Amino acid sequence: MAEMKENRIPREIATRAEFERPKQWAQPELLPEPDKEPGYNYRWIRVSTLNNADPRNLSAKLREGWEPVAIEEQPKFRLLADPNSRFKDNVEVGGLLLCKTPTEFVDQRNSHFAQVTQAQADAVDNSFMRQSDARMPLFQERKSSSSFGKGT
Repeated sequence: MAEMKENRIPREIATRAEFERPKQWAQPELLPEPDKEPGYNYRWIRVSTLNNADPRNLSAKLREGWEPVAIEEQPKFRLLADPNSRFKDNVEVGGLLLCKTPTEFVDQRNSHFAQVTQAQADAVDNSFMRQSDARMPLFQERKSSSSFGKGT
């Protein structure tokens, strides 16, 4: 019994204040932010909506180069794991699967869609200007502005 008394910490020293949660309320995140690995971009990809699987969306994203993130890579999501998930070894929250892809793929994809958008804008401009007549030329303005108040 004397040995137990020597190993005990006096109540004055041990307080519960060290282990209390902060007293400030914060709105919880719907989708927690993953710990980012350098050189990768992360994205939540839909695998189901209202408990209806969406294999078409997942298949398209996997073919784009997105790969599911293993639960071992993001240990803070272990508590959020759905025990009934089809993706037991991956991070799924509310029908969304956490995936990653190399940053180079994202840059290439963004470049591709910027070119597609520019080609569409050029096609619309060419079609518009084709209707121009020398007697009454069409005016093409490529800038917009907005103003507030009365102005001086």
